[in-house]
Amino acid sequence: MKFAGDVLLRNVCSRVYVLALIVSVWILLRGHNEPGGGFIGGLVAAAASIALAMAFGAELAARRFPFRAPVRCGVLGVLITVASGVPALWRGEAYLTHPWSKLELGVFSLDLSSVLLFDLGVYLCVWGALGGLALELLELDASEDQA
Repeated sequence: MKFAGDVLLRNVCSRVYVLALIVSVWILLRGHNEPGGGFIGGLVAAAASIALAMAFGAELAARRFPFRAPVRCGVLGVLITVASGVPALWRGEAYLTHPWSKLELGVFSLDLSSVLLFDLGVYLCVWGALGGLALELLELDASEDQA
C-alpha cells in the first residue's frame, strides 16, 4: 500500500476516524425524519474505515468494524432490515408498514418509528459491504506491492 506508514496520514486518520463515525451516526439519526439516513450514514462510516485502512492497514480497520468483521456487520444489517418489517405482519398490515408514535418529553416531543430500525440495518449493511469490499481491494493492492 503506497500510503501506509505516512506520519501525516496516520495522525489525521486516527483523529478523524472517530469524528467521522460520530457524524455518520448523526446522519443516520437525522435521516429518521429528514433526508439522509442509513445509506448516507453507512457511506460516511465506510469512508472512515477506508481512510483508516489506508493509514494503518486493512487488518486494523477490519477489527474496528462492529463484531470485528465487515461481513458480520453487513449480515447483521440485512437481518435488522428484514426484521423491521415483521411487526406490520403481526398487525395484519403490509410488510414494511412502520408504526409511528410520539414520545412527549416535556418541552418537546420525539417521533418514534420502526423506520429507525430499518435505517440502522441499511447503515450496517452499507458500512459492512462497501467498507469490506474496499478493505479487500486495499489488501490486494498491498500484496501486489510486496510481490
